[in-house]
This record gives sequence, structure tokens and C-alpha cells, in this order.
Amino acid sequence: MSVVVRRTNTFAVRPLSAEDEQLLRDLLDASASLWNELTYERRQNFFDGDSVWDTADYRKQYVGVLGSATAQQIIRKNSEAWRSFFAAQEDGEDTAPPGYWGNEGDGREFRTYIRNDQYTLETGERSRLEIPVGQDLKDEYGLGYHDRLCLEVAGEPKWDGDQGRLELYYDEVDDTFRAFQPVTVPDSRQDSPLASEEAALDVGANNLVACTTTTGQQYLYEGRDLFARFRETTEEIARLQSRLRERRYSSRRIRRLYRKRTRRRDHAQDALVRELMERLYDEGVATVYVGDLTDILSEHWSAEVNEKTHQFWAYRAFIDRLATTAEEYGIRVEVKSEAYTTAECPVCGERDDTDRNGDVFRCPCGYEGHADLDASRTFLERQAGTNLEVGSMARPVRLTWDDHTWSELSRSPERARPNEERTNQSTGDGKLASVGTA
Repeated sequence: MSVVVRRTNTFAVRPLSAEDEQLLRDLLDASASLWNELTYERRQNFFDGDSVWDTADYRKQYVGVLGSATAQQIIRKNSEAWRSFFAAQEDGEDTAPPGYWGNEGDGREFRTYIRNDQYTLETGERSRLEIPVGQDLKDEYGLGYHDRLCLEVAGEPKWDGDQGRLELYYDEVDDTFRAFQPVTVPDSRQDSPLASEEAALDVGANNLVACTTTTGQQYLYEGRDLFARFRETTEEIARLQSRLRERRYSSRRIRRLYRKRTRRRDHAQDALVRELMERLYDEGVATVYVGDLTDILSEHWSAEVNEKTHQFWAYRAFIDRLATTAEEYGIRVEVKSEAYTTAECPVCGERDDTDRNGDVFRCPCGYEGHADLDASRTFLERQAGTNLEVGSMARPVRLTWDDHTWSELSRSPERARPNEERTNQSTGDGKLASVGTA
């Protein structure tokens, strides 16, 4: 029996003129308004103990702007969200009912859904996307009765199959319109790694991901600048909250800052996962091990550590994102315990007397290396059941975020001779002597 799987093509979308951009914004804004009105009524019904399905006919109210098919898709998507909420409740999960796409005062989240038979997407030399528009918008912007809004598309489809419902949204952080096209493809057509190599990830906030592969390659995605910006926004939110009048807990500006902070983080993490998976796929990695941070995510005495693990890092959401993207490449993700990996020397196995200072890991045996990269290597050796020779690792590839892409730094100063075992510089009493840079 043939098995089909769902995959997603992602594109950047560009209006062809300022007028087309305003038309698109009006369309997305009306979609958000429809979602919010329907959500409000259903939430009121839910909290009053009434049926959430007994609502007004919003399709008729929005058909002039969105068109009948698009209005129907927004309503259907909203119903799917409520069904998922009730299913989670039945499973005993403590979850909130569906929320709003922003609001009119603070700014709505620009988003819409187009039925699979209502849009045309062509890629190649003249890539384009055509979507339907309600008659009221056609009249306002001078479109003909049969005309649709034509948009330029950037990007090549990774998957070719039966197209599903298109999602269009405006990425406020990147100032870009994006389209997500789900497609169904036969299971036999999934990407599969070129070999059966393995990789392990050490997840953190100072360095978002440190990765080691059984091919001897290492990658380091730096996160300090990202967290610094996250914390600057957090401090600005706190400053604004301190100036609120009594019994007020938020404001339009505070809500916008919260939303911008979250979207900036999610954008960087989405791009990280995609960039990393492409690298691992090219190396033939079939399995990725990632540490189980359940215990670490319990409350920590340090306010900064709490902020990093709970708010900035959003570990559980990251793991879901990692697994979903890895599936597209035929890569399996396994969550395993990484206990003591950050304290264990990769050369002699010492745990108790090792020391970490920032990114630097030192052992009394004389070894010095990058703490997170060494942790990912130790983690990989445990899971893969193999030893990676200290001198066999390639120079780490260090990457930094510039608000749009992850780019390689020109040099990796962690080691002049990567993972090289140093001469024993410990003193006779076992204490670490001064270690110079090799």
C-alpha cells in the first residue's frame, strides 16, 4: 500500500507595486479580523458553557473582501484549532483555547489561507503566485472582475506533489511576506541521507547549538548577540511596565515588544534548524541525538539562567521544530540523556576536577577546549558507541546570526590545533597550572 507524507515548500513573496502591497495587506488584515471576530464569539461561548459551534455566519460578512472560498478557509482553520484544543483537553493536557491574531489597536498578525484550487503557483524564470481577491477589494483597487492578485515568488520548491491549502503571512521581523505550500508526496520519495552517519547536539543559550558528527565535523551556532537583544527588549518591557498607571498591566507598546521579541527569536531558530539540517544531510547523517533537558528546565536559582532556558530558548518548541524539519530530510531525531557531558574531559574521562569558565573547558590532565563542542562530542561518543580521536576533529565551523541568515565566521579561534591534546600542565598536587593559548 502506498503511503503519503506531508511536506512544505516555503517561498518569499513580493508584491509588484506599492498598490499591490497595500491590497495584499488589506486582504491579510481582513483575514485576521475574521479570525478574531470568530475567535471572540467562540471564546465567549466556551467560557459561558455554550457551544462554540453556534456562531454567526461570518462568511457572508467577509465574502466581499476575501471572497467566499478564502473566508471559508479561515473559518475552517479556526474550527480545526478548536477541535485540537478539545482533543488536548480530553488527553488531560492543560492548554488554553485558541487565541487572537493580534488586535486592531496593537496591530493584527497579517495572515490568510487560500484553498488549494484557488491559487496558482509557478516557479522558474517567471515565478509567480496568483491569489483570489473579494469583489469589494477588486472595485477599490481597479481590478477586473476575473482578475486575481499577482505576486512575485522567490525560492525553489523542495517538494513536488499534490498541493494543499496555502498559508500567506507577513513576517514583521524580516519585513517579508512569506508563503507556505503544503504538498503530499509518496513516502518513497522522501529525502534520505546519503550514508548512516550520526550527530549530537548540545543545546544552550550562549551558544544555541554545538554539533559534532561522526564524520569529524563540528558546528557552533553562537547565541550571545541574540540573547543580548532579547534581554534588551525584556528590560525595555520592564521599564515600560514600571511606568504604567495603577491597576494597568500592559499597553499597546508593551504588547508589540513582546510579539517582536518572540518573532525575532523564532525566526533565528527556524533558520538555524533549516541550515543545520541541510549541512547534516549533505554529510550523510541519518540520526541526530539531542539532550533531554527536562531536569535542567526546572526552576534555577539564577534569574538569567531562568530567562535563557524558559523564555529565550523555548527548548520544547525548538525540539518540535527540529524533529519536523529533520523529517523532511529523512533524518531521525532521538532525545537522550546528556548527564555529565559538560563536566567530562574528552581525553581522560575526568569529571570531578574539571573546570568551565565561559566557553573554555579545562582538565587537570592538561586538556583545554571549547566546553560546548566538547560536550556535544562526548554526548555523541556515548550514543554512537564510538570514540572520536582528539586530533581527528576538523576545525569547528562557527556561525553567527545577522537577523536574516546564519553566516560562517572567517576563522574559528577556539583552537589553533582543533581538539589537540595538550601536554600535562597540572601541578603535583593535581591543581591546574596556567595554560597558555596554543
